Amino acid sequence: MTSTEPTVGTAPASSPENTTDTPSSAAPKLPLAALLALSVAVFITSLTETLPAGLLPAMSSGLHTSESVAGQTVTVYALGTVLTTIPLSAATAGWHRKRLLLTAMTGFALANTVTAVSSNYPLTLVARFVAGIAAGLAWALLVGYARRMVAPAQEGRAIAIAMAGIPVALALGVPAGTFLGQEVSWRAAFLAMSALTAVLLVWITAVVPDFPGQQAAGRIPVRATLRVPGVLPVLTVTLVFVLAHTVLYAYIAAYLHHLGLGSRTDAALLVFGVACLVSIWVVGALIEAHLRALTVSGALLVGVAVAVLGAFSGVHALVFVAAALWGLGWGGVPTLLQTAAGRTAGEAADAAQAILVVLWNVAMAGGGVIGGILLQAGGFSSLPWTVLALMVPVLAVVLAARAHGFPSPAGAAGPS
Repeated sequence: MTSTEPTVGTAPASSPENTTDTPSSAAPKLPLAALLALSVAVFITSLTETLPAGLLPAMSSGLHTSESVAGQTVTVYALGTVLTTIPLSAATAGWHRKRLLLTAMTGFALANTVTAVSSNYPLTLVARFVAGIAAGLAWALLVGYARRMVAPAQEGRAIAIAMAGIPVALALGVPAGTFLGQEVSWRAAFLAMSALTAVLLVWITAVVPDFPGQQAAGRIPVRATLRVPGVLPVLTVTLVFVLAHTVLYAYIAAYLHHLGLGSRTDAALLVFGVACLVSIWVVGALIEAHLRALTVSGALLVGVAVAVLGAFSGVHALVFVAAALWGLGWGGVPTLLQTAAGRTAGEAADAAQAILVVLWNVAMAGGGVIGGILLQAGGFSSLPWTVLALMVPVLAVVLAARAHGFPSPAGAAGPS
């Protein structure tokens, strides 16, 4: 998921502490090497989160569990993030940012290595929980880190470069990991992640600038933030949209195997991932003026995709069409929701983003659990229809939040 730095007391990019604040006419070149290092960190964070989705049948066999039980490796990862993001962000607020980033990435290296070598299901869950903790630290840091590297006029481009790791993970990482899992073993996919992380640690040490931490100012003002007009609708859409997505995505490899497409899981995920890349490119180009329309379009595309899966799952060509529609709808959602939260919350943007991180991972955990229950109770056919049912309130809330949250261009309120 994407998030911005929720650490309480972090100065905004326009504060005097941001030494890169210069007029846009004199803005320096983007620090591409450093921003690309952040993008690789986002890639590792996103891929660690989603890789089990493409490897679930093999993981369940290797861990001697059912697919629904193996799917809880996604759930426990999310729980690690949910339970630790806010307290650890506060506890590490005073840390230098580079030290914190290196610590989070080291956590991924250790957790993925243990996951790769473990044949013990409880130990694997512990490793995935640790990976979730590392993810909480990373998501609480990365967007804010990118903002602090550049002048205010360059923030959007810097964040787009850093967050490009998400669609790349979906477009290339998950299919490549799935292919490696099919051709070698699922353990090799996690070991490859550890090797990439080791390279990244050297890269960060060499080129990423450091910034001081901030003194924590106390607990995040959750109630006050929720009272800001529009914040609650944005957070509600975040919770339900991510829940809907995860119900199916956490079990996508098993679902495709059920449809007779087990040997083409990597191809289906590649179609989904490339569509995600297209989606985030479109969103990046149009989000400033069309956030509401893009969010409505994303929800509709995901709804149509799962309806096609539910109604025409026996037609393999249409399954690939559905994967493309799903990717087009979903790819830009993290950027859209994060931007909506920041714009709507105004001065409470840091608090809103922190709450968004937690709710995002609550939804991930809930999606893994609900998807597992649905598999046991209703079988694979119940998954797409459940997603479709959840997309109805998502679309309704977005359409209703016309004045605040997801404002129409004519009725936009709050900072833009």
